[in-house]
Amino acid sequence: MVLFGVAFLFNDRYSRQDRGGFGDAVLFLLIANAAGVLILLAMNGFRLSLTPFTLLMAGVTALDFALYTVCSVRALTRINLSLFSVFAMLGGMVLPLLVGLVFYREPLTWGVVVCVALVTAALALTAKPGGGRGGFWYYAGVFVFNGMSGVLTQLFTEAPYEKAGAADFSIWIALFILLFALLALPFVWRGIKRPRPSTILWSAGYGIAGRIGNYGLVLALAVLPASVQYPFVTGGTMAVSTLLGYAVGQRPSPRELLAVFLSVLGVILLVLL
Repeated sequence: MVLFGVAFLFNDRYSRQDRGGFGDAVLFLLIANAAGVLILLAMNGFRLSLTPFTLLMAGVTALDFALYTVCSVRALTRINLSLFSVFAMLGGMVLPLLVGLVFYREPLTWGVVVCVALVTAALALTAKPGGGRGGFWYYAGVFVFNGMSGVLTQLFTEAPYEKAGAADFSIWIALFILLFALLALPFVWRGIKRPRPSTILWSAGYGIAGRIGNYGLVLALAVLPASVQYPFVTGGTMAVSTLLGYAVGQRPSPRELLAVFLSVLGVILLVLL
């Protein structure tokens, strides 16, 4: 959860450099995933395995992550870090929970019911009129695409097909994202601003923290149900993101702080009830 909080901070710092265009999102994907591939390959002893199912799931997950990154870079030009974490991490919790209930027959406990109610209240608090339809779709994309990342990871872990290890899966995801970004580069090249050293730093830091964090999620799903893991990660990441927001001088509004509080409270009750 600390790694995801740090990744959110790096994403925010990149977007605050007036880099909310689609070309800048592609540049972000290139630098972040190049760094992510290098760190994961080093952690895996520079070995890489592959199966057809792993390749398929890595490609779909990479496409989802690329769409999430584009939406997040655009959204962070409109909202602050703590509010962004609400959209991203609630999506990352709610969608895997629903999939677990419907498709994997996980029990519907009072904790789940209370958590979903508090999550809905938190999202209602963050809704602001007059933001524009374009902005709304970016926020919705952050919610849905981050949630689908957890769903696809759970599907990969639970599926009864021959598959590569968690590190291999994570590396292939990053390689696919690099491929998508390279294919998009000729179409957005003119819209990319000249990168500064800090641009490379924020992008690479995001890639390293995010790739290691997602690798950890794949490992954890082998021993923990999604209904336990994703709520824990969600609440922890939102709390870390808010603290980091204070550290870089962002001051969330009382409504945003209340939304984060309700979300974390829902996660705690989900685990306890």
